[in-house]
Parts: sequence; C-alpha cells; structure tokens
Amino acid sequence: MTFPILPPANLWSAERASQMSALEVLAYRSNLLGADRSVANWGGGNTSCKTTEIDFRERPTRVLWVKGSGSDLATIRPDQFTALRLDDVLPLVERAAMSDEDLVEYYAHAVLRPGQPRASIETPLHSMLPLEHVDHTHPDAIIALCAVPDGRALAWRLWGEHAIWMDYERPGFALGKKIAAAVRERPAAGCVLMAKHGLVTWGDSPDACYASTIRTIGLAAEALAEHADARRVFPISASTSRPVDLPAILPALRGAVSQRTHMVLHLNASQRACDFASRPDLAQIAGAGPACPDHLVHTKPWPLVLSPAVSADSIRESVAMFERRYAEYVESAGGGRADGLLDPSPRVILVPGVGVITTGLDASRAAIAGALYERAIAVLSATAGLGGFAALSAHEAYQVEYWPMELYKLRQAGSPPELAGRVALVTGAASGIGRAIARRLAAAGAHVVVADRNAEGASRVADELSRAHGELRGFATALDVTDEAAVRRGFQDTVLTYGGLDIVVSNAGISTSSPIEATSLDEWNLNLGVLGTGYFLVAREAFRLLRQQGRGGSVIFIASKNGLVGGRNAAAYSSAKALEIHLARCLAEEGGALGIRVNTVNPDAVLQGSSIWNSSWREQRALTYGIRPDQLEEHYRARTTLKVNVVPEDVAEAVLFLASERAAKSTGNIINVDGGVLAAYPR
Repeated sequence: MTFPILPPANLWSAERASQMSALEVLAYRSNLLGADRSVANWGGGNTSCKTTEIDFRERPTRVLWVKGSGSDLATIRPDQFTALRLDDVLPLVERAAMSDEDLVEYYAHAVLRPGQPRASIETPLHSMLPLEHVDHTHPDAIIALCAVPDGRALAWRLWGEHAIWMDYERPGFALGKKIAAAVRERPAAGCVLMAKHGLVTWGDSPDACYASTIRTIGLAAEALAEHADARRVFPISASTSRPVDLPAILPALRGAVSQRTHMVLHLNASQRACDFASRPDLAQIAGAGPACPDHLVHTKPWPLVLSPAVSADSIRESVAMFERRYAEYVESAGGGRADGLLDPSPRVILVPGVGVITTGLDASRAAIAGALYERAIAVLSATAGLGGFAALSAHEAYQVEYWPMELYKLRQAGSPPELAGRVALVTGAASGIGRAIARRLAAAGAHVVVADRNAEGASRVADELSRAHGELRGFATALDVTDEAAVRRGFQDTVLTYGGLDIVVSNAGISTSSPIEATSLDEWNLNLGVLGTGYFLVAREAFRLLRQQGRGGSVIFIASKNGLVGGRNAAAYSSAKALEIHLARCLAEEGGALGIRVNTVNPDAVLQGSSIWNSSWREQRALTYGIRPDQLEEHYRARTTLKVNVVPEDVAEAVLFLASERAAKSTGNIINVDGGVLAAYPR
C-alpha cells in the first residue's frame, strides 16, 4: 500500500475575503494554510502582510503584521499577530549580525502597540523582503523534495530560475538576511526552497500569495509522485509474530517514560501508522532523523522502535537504552551541556503491528506530537522511494532542540498545575459528589475519566471538562460497577485513551433507608452489590493497572459517616459502607509496597445535586426524624455544631488533597467531611 503526498487544494473565497479587514484577511489566509497539515504543521510556519496604520500619535505609519510566537496558523486570530513599525525594523538589513536575544529585545521596542505577542524569530525573512504578503510554510512535499539526494537538480528542472535554493541554516537573523539578499538579486524568482526546512512564497495581494503557496506545493507533490518508485514507497511486513496486548503494554510504557514527570500517551493505530511501524526497514528509515526542525521540540531527534515481541520488561529496557542514547547525543552535540538536559524519555514510539504512540505532558501535547509524526511518516515514506532522506545532523538537531527561542514556546504554558499529567477515573461521576470531584480534579490539571452507568450524563460532564480545561481533558465511559465485564472495559478504554491511570475515585453510590424488618433481601443485596462488590471490582482493576504501570497511585473511596456510626433505619446501607471502609484499610496494607495509597473520605448529609438522594429516600428519612421532606436540609444544618452546610465541592476538596502530592506520605486514612454533625463521631 502506498500513501502519496497529495497536492493541496486552493480553498480561497474571494467573496469572504472581500468582507474583511487586511488583518482579518491575513488571519483567514493563515487559517487556510494551517487547515491542511501537509502544508503547515502544528505551530510551524509564519505569515505576514504590510499595511498602513494609525499609531499612538495619530499619524499614519507603515506596519509589518507577522505571526506571534507560539500561535498556530490553523487557529490564529487577528489579535495573535504582532505589528512592527517598518521604519524601525527596516534598518536591521544594514546590520552585519545580530544575536537572537538582541533581536527579540529590538522588536520589543518596535511594536506598534504595547502588550502584543512576541514576534516570531523568523520575522527577519518577512521584514527584510520588499514584498507585501509573505507565506513561510513547512509542506511535506517541499521538505521531501529538498531532502532527497538529487533534490536540488529536481527543483531546477521544475522551477528553473523561478526558485531560489537555500542550504540549511537555523532560522533567525542571518538566514532572513540571506534570503532577502537572494531575492533582491533575483527579482524574477517566485519562491525560496529551504533545504531541511520549508518554503517561502509571496505575492502582491493576499490571494496571489496564497495561490503561489498552493501552486508551488502542488507542483512538488506531483513531481514526487512521478519520480517515486511505488514498489519501494511502502514495503509492509505481512504481520508481527504475535498480537500485541495494548492494555498490557501501554501502562508499562507510560510508567517507563514517566520516571521524572507524569506523561500522557496518544495512540495512532490507523492503517497508515500501523503500516509504517511494520516496515521491514523501519529501524533504518525511522532513525534517519527529524523531517523538519519544528518537529524536534515535540518529537525528539528520533523515535523509539520496539521489538515485535514486545513485553513489559523489554519496554523498560528499551526506554532506558533510548534515554542513555539521548543523553550521549546531548553531551556530544552540545559539548557538555552545563544546565542539564531535557527529559530524555522518548516522545515517539513505533510498535510493529500496532502503530505510533506519542507522549506529552498532557493529552493535547501528546496528540500534537502524534500529528507532527504523521507529517514525518509522509516525508520519510516518500523519500524512501527516491534515494533516502537527508536529515538534520546531530549538531543541527541539537541547535534547534535546545534553542532558547524554541524552548520559549514551551515555557509560555507557565508552571504546571498540581495534577499535571495525571489521569483520574471517577465512578458515579455524572452527578452530585462524583461530578464535583471530576470538576475539581480537572481544574487541578488532571485528565478525568467520567465513569457512570448514566452514559448520557457522563458524556455531558466529560464534554464540559474538555470545554473548560482543554481538548481531551474529559473522557466518558459507561460503567456499571456491579458488572465485572463493564468495569474491565472501562479501565481498558482509559488505557487506550491516555495510556494509563494515576488516581481512582470510587464514588458510585446508592441510598436506601428501611427498618431492618422492612429490608428486603433484594435491598440488602443491592447495597452490598454497589457499595461492596462494586468497590471491590473497581479496586481490583485499579491495582492490576497500577502494578503494570509501576509508578504507584492513589485510590480514594467515598464512604459515609454511616460506615463508622450506623444510621437509624439504614442497616443495609450502613453495613455496606462499613464494608467499604474496611476494604479500603485492607487495600492500604496491600498497596503500600507498590506505592499505591488508599484513603477514604466520609461525607455526611450532602444532599445538593445528588441523584441517589431521591424523593423516596427523602420521604423515608423525614419519616425517621418525624419531619416533612422539605425540612430535611434544615434538619441537618440544625444538627451541626459548626452550622455549616456540606456541599459536594467540600468533598471534592478532600479528594484533591488525598490525590495530590500533598498526601504522598499518607495512606489508610479517613477524612470526615460532615460539617460538624453532633454525635456522629468520637472527637
């Protein structure tokens, strides 16, 4: 099977562009380019235009609008571009040299208005070119064409004098100045081909610039298809020696790459990814090096290739070998880096018969690494049939990966939140206490699996978490804790989505209230089934997964004060809660050697938003206390010494403490969240 690089489509709408301002058209043009990842990969490339604006003195001034650092062409908005006064930046062309740091400081003085985003480090190629509209992209077709041994000759046959070839140089002032000089010397040229990097195109109007970009890339894609040897583009091995047990290997892999910081995994098991990872020449082709400098910060210089006979032990050994190789690369290429190396664990893992697994500090960044490696697959596959791929050298790769200007983009995220990189599964999370816990853990940086037998409610909560905290932060799974197969599926879904798990909150509940002589066997079994067997099944799967992962973890039971002090007319419920509390204590003993902490939170009288405290339960409890159902909340408030009404968010706060590193040295404990209920506990 072959996967050729296809020519991009021209999607320009003259009608739509005619209704926009010049800056809005620049954002529109950028969005069109970024919408096709074979044209502009995530975070890569930059665009610009020149306009006349009114400055703070109310005087017209010529301005360069250029993409701000850290933004993405696919989603960039007008306010994410930076405006630089041309009168201030044009004199830079007379400078012989300029450091990155000096350039950044210079641009800070040349901005049209304070508070704008930091200008892209590739701004010199936009400011020094005497052209109204400029696109700089990293197209698969151009990168592949420029990387093959006869790429320069092929480019000459395609474009002749119309294209300017630039040998590789790290982006910045010097490269921008060289490109500007080359374009001035050859005014008839229409594009610049940057070896190991990308493409620069331009035009007198935004639509002409965009059309030039699409046309140039399309010509390169057609040439690649014409010259490629289809028999060699994708030689696929028939199969691996045995099926790969993903739910078993992903936790082991996540544990191995999370030795220093918690990582989240992203799985690409598409046909294309699987075919690439199953190539008989995989080690050779994948080890060639990065397809584009922009990939490096997210993918590292090369991937980890696992054996087809992969196992948990072999994964740990392979990751350790990768880390040693990476440290040697930094030491050699960087001449002994004094301020330490970046996390040395792999960002891309190729598994024959499976596909591509990528890692990141959160699910979004793991997915970005995956999207970038899809571009690498396209380039490496195309060049395999054209004589190979000329990648960045180790020194060139190091100069980009450890380039302060690139690392700046990663630092823009700021300090990580408390539960950054963690994955939490919360049962009974579609409403009440469970929903509050899911929200609080997500707000603290966790990825939250919203598990509930109410699948529709779970999906609503998961969608809410992703909207509030970022793509892929919430994931819903239908899970009845009393169904052994459903529990197993829920944990497997979690592994396939995030690679593993760190926090499990057993919260699924039921509430019944009957005098003992009125308690049916079905009611008794229902309480034991949900609160006893259900908590056992969830804990058993959690322990199995956390053991595979080998990084410890936190299991938290949501019990009740009834588990310590029996509730009137609630023998079934209170007994089941007592079982739950004792199970947690037993598991704390078992989990200690594995680094698995097991603690309990005991709420009391949390009526707000709960789906288990229904009208029937209210009537029964009200009858017990000789009051009306609508007086129940006031009755509980009257029973507290602190006069505090307990809400689900109070319970969630206790869960966050137990799940976090603040409680890293504590297990087998109970936190009561009761508002100070009289006589509930010995104090």
